[in-house]
Amino acid sequence: MTAISTSALMRRPAGSREPRLTFGGVLASEWVKLRSLRSTVWSYAIVVVISLGMAALMSFSMLNGAAGELDVAAMPAEQQRDLVIQSATFGTYFGQLVVGVLGVLVISGEYTTGMIRSTLTAVPKRLPALAAKAIVLVVATFVVGLVASVGGYLTASAVLGTALDLLDPVTALSIAGSALYLALVAVLALGIGTILRSSAGGIAAVLGLLLLLPTVLMLIPADWATDVGLYLPSSAGLTMFTAVGADDAAMVGPNAWQSLLVVVAWVAASLLGASALLKRRDA
Repeated sequence: MTAISTSALMRRPAGSREPRLTFGGVLASEWVKLRSLRSTVWSYAIVVVISLGMAALMSFSMLNGAAGELDVAAMPAEQQRDLVIQSATFGTYFGQLVVGVLGVLVISGEYTTGMIRSTLTAVPKRLPALAAKAIVLVVATFVVGLVASVGGYLTASAVLGTALDLLDPVTALSIAGSALYLALVAVLALGIGTILRSSAGGIAAVLGLLLLLPTVLMLIPADWATDVGLYLPSSAGLTMFTAVGADDAAMVGPNAWQSLLVVVAWVAASLLGASALLKRRDA
């Protein structure tokens, strides 16, 4: 009787379809995971606070520097714009470290808790899960980065006493470039975290790539070190959102598109490595 009842329960009603996994469902699942983590909320909040604080700090430093009080209103409009952009995007240097840590934790946290087994069981092809994580992370980080950059712009404008147009092409591209760079760094860190499967190792690798390696290359008195330094993600990313002091002779000088391609190449390399290892290794 029990066997018959069980068989009847397992039998699907006529005309019903077997549940099918969709990429939209995977995206929704990864969005729930991302927004439910405390580390996500705290990391994004820190990015915004850093952007506002650094913009105010840089602006006040410019006004009351070693040369005395700066009369911004008397400067040409282009120079005023450059000062505001420099102050507004100053927090990105520090924000990249925060989103880099978050990008690693998004995947390494699942390996630490064992949740990765459930994720890969639900998505047996594996790569859609990684793609969904990357898409959710890049969109969320870009939106938060855009809010932070616009907030930094408004803060710098208020402190410096300027009334510039946020929709000015150079200003808008700098603000958007800052947010895009943060989003790309987060996905780069996601790829590194997937490769290493360790929170400590992934964070160390990301911070070393973004912070330590550029410093080491700057200390080496050789032309090859300078040339290699231009192709690092943090060096190329700098010219994605900073128009001040751009060098026309540099590989990634004023051409933000070249800088974007360099950073995208780093992101693509990390995701390709992560995809290959995710398919081959056990959870």
